[in-house]
Amino acid sequence: MGAKIATPGMDDQPSMVGSEQRAGDPWKAVIVVRDPGDLYEVSPDAPVLDGAVMLHYLDGFIDAGAAGKLLSAHLLGTLEHEEIARFDVDRLIDYRSRRPPMIYSRDHWEHYEAPELAVHLLKDTTGTQFLLLNGPEPDLEWERFTKAVRDVAARLGVRMAVGFHGIPMGAPHTRPLGVTAHATSPGLTTGYPPLVDRLQVPGSVAALLEMRLGTEERAAVGFAVHVPHYLAQAAYPAAAVTLLESVARATGLQLPDEALRDAARETDDEIRRQVEGSEEIMEVVQALERQYDAFAEGAEREGLLADGSERMPTADELGAQFEQFLAEQQGRADSADS
Repeated sequence: MGAKIATPGMDDQPSMVGSEQRAGDPWKAVIVVRDPGDLYEVSPDAPVLDGAVMLHYLDGFIDAGAAGKLLSAHLLGTLEHEEIARFDVDRLIDYRSRRPPMIYSRDHWEHYEAPELAVHLLKDTTGTQFLLLNGPEPDLEWERFTKAVRDVAARLGVRMAVGFHGIPMGAPHTRPLGVTAHATSPGLTTGYPPLVDRLQVPGSVAALLEMRLGTEERAAVGFAVHVPHYLAQAAYPAAAVTLLESVARATGLQLPDEALRDAARETDDEIRRQVEGSEEIMEVVQALERQYDAFAEGAEREGLLADGSERMPTADELGAQFEQFLAEQQGRADSADS
C-alpha cells in the first residue's frame, strides 16, 4: 500500500508505522502498512533462539561480481540447514518483470521453478545456530515485507541482522578489495572507512530493512565489497570471500571458507591469463594499480579513501555508476525474457 498524506488534527487517521515531518511544513507523509502477518508462515518446529544473528541476501539489487549471491549459495551448500519460515511470493513478486523459468519437454510442460523467499536455520562449524533470509528481492509491498521480516526476527530471537552484496568500483583486482560498512549504530562499523559523506543511490529492500531496524533501535549492519568494475558482470568469488570475512568478524560466526577460496584462486588464475593476453586490459589494470597505490600512501592518516588531494569519484559519479549497473542488469534480464 502506498504512502498517504494527512494533516495534523484529522479525525480519521489510519494506523502507521512511520512518518516524515518536513521542517516548517504542517503536512506529514504517513506510511500506512497493513497487517503483515499473512505474508509469512513460521514452522511450528522453529526454535526460539537466544540472541541469534540473521544474515540476509535478496537477489535483485546491485550485486557486482555476484558477491552476495555466491556467499549465500556457499553457506546453504556447505552448512547443515532447514527452512523454518516462508514468505508469500505471490504477494511480493512481479512475475512479468522476472519470469520464473519453466521446462518444456517434447510435448508438455514438465517443470516450473517457483521462486522461494525463506528463512533458513543453519549451524556454523562450531554448532552455533544462525539464520539466513534468502530469495528474490520483493517488487511489491516493501514496507509490509520489512515489517514482516522484523516480526519474524523478533519472534525467533534475533539480536542482529547482517546484509551483504557487491558494488562496482574503479579498483584493480590485484590489490586487496575494499569494503564499505553501514549500520544502525556507529560501533558496528568500526574499522571501515566511509566511502563518501553523502550519496543518493537507488533504494533496496535490504537498505530499507536496515533503516527500519535502526528506527526501532535494533542492531543491523550491511557490507558492500568493492568489486573491480571490469569484473562486475562476472562471478567473482574473491569478493564473496571478502564478504565472508566481514560477516564473520561482525558476528563471531565460524564460517567455512575453503570451497570459496578454491574457487577464488581458480578465477584469479583465469583473470591473470586474460590480462596477460591483452595489452589493452593490462594498461587499464596498471592505471588502476597506480591510482590505488597513490591512495594507499595516505591510508595511515585517515584511510584509503580519505586523501582529498587525489582524484576520487564524486557522490554523483558513484550514484550514476550504480544506476548504470542496475540498468545493465535489467537489460540482461529483459534479453533473457525475450
